[in-house]
Amino acid sequence: MSAASMFGDRLARVRARMRDLDVDALVLSVGPELPWLTGYEAMPLERLTALVVRPDDDAQLLVPRLEAPRVVERPGVFSLHAWDETDDPTATVAGWLHGADHIAVGDRMWARFLVELLEHRPDARYRRGNDVVGPVRAIKDDDEIAALRAAGAAADRVAAQLQAGDIPLVGRTEAAVSDDIGRRLVAEGHTKVNFAIVAAGPNASSPHHEPGETVIAPGDAVLCDFGGTMTGPGGVGYCSDMTRVVGAGGSAPAALVEAYAVLHAAHGAGVAAATVGTPCSAVDAAARDVLVDAGYGDHFIHRTGHGIGVEEHEDPYIVSTNDTPLVAGHAFSIEPGVYPPGEWGIRLEDIVIATE
Repeated sequence: MSAASMFGDRLARVRARMRDLDVDALVLSVGPELPWLTGYEAMPLERLTALVVRPDDDAQLLVPRLEAPRVVERPGVFSLHAWDETDDPTATVAGWLHGADHIAVGDRMWARFLVELLEHRPDARYRRGNDVVGPVRAIKDDDEIAALRAAGAAADRVAAQLQAGDIPLVGRTEAAVSDDIGRRLVAEGHTKVNFAIVAAGPNASSPHHEPGETVIAPGDAVLCDFGGTMTGPGGVGYCSDMTRVVGAGGSAPAALVEAYAVLHAAHGAGVAAATVGTPCSAVDAAARDVLVDAGYGDHFIHRTGHGIGVEEHEDPYIVSTNDTPLVAGHAFSIEPGVYPPGEWGIRLEDIVIATE
């Protein structure tokens, strides 16, 4: 499928969703929806970028003139408009919204631009843009699945190096190991590193620990959660994300080793439950119940998983409050964890794709 056909198909599906929700206009600014629909990733500038989609009109993309050379024009997908420094871009967008009573606004639009838009259109009814685009973007097509598989396979190769002992741990700081993992992700084909958490010993009890100057000692359990972005169809980037725990020097605390066996079982239960038609909440319960039954429930302090695609975290979320049934094409993590405060932390994360 050509890039123009791919983006055109995505816009068609978004427009169908807009009609279902009686949304008259969708306004997207910086954020993941823009490259997913146009191939253009806007810089988070103080200058307004906006894509306006109407159910039955051509999409229009407004960018600062100095950004226009970065946009690959796609006739039939959107019309490109550049604004000058002395223009009022919010007024231009408001003009494109003439007659729109129900407007969906991208979740990442800066508040200053939304406030300005509200001044132009105080009569309109507003809702989150993710209500429109999120469920559409969550269902990956074959090309997107192939892109996610490629990114995941590259991260797998780095994980294999970590588990084989090819990435030295003992005597190095968490920050040095994090940098090493990041370089390896790029060497394996990622265009950029999104994160590389390295947490040794008690630091791992904080799930999002920032790698620092802690020196890894023999016997430390080291939690490594890493991922990046790899270029996929239409030049759009797709993400990897995985977590592994290794014992520095080949050993780890006995209590952790015991808990890890339960964690492994919880992970397996979550993966096994993640079938088409199963509510996300039931997948969360399948993994969580294993940890609760073993007495670790109070130390599992986050959801079981999150969707993944052009973002590291997107719909669908594998959490007890989300009863959305899985459908073919949903891609998401399964990542139960156990975090006794101040002692150690373990998490096991893989990406799962639901298929028929």
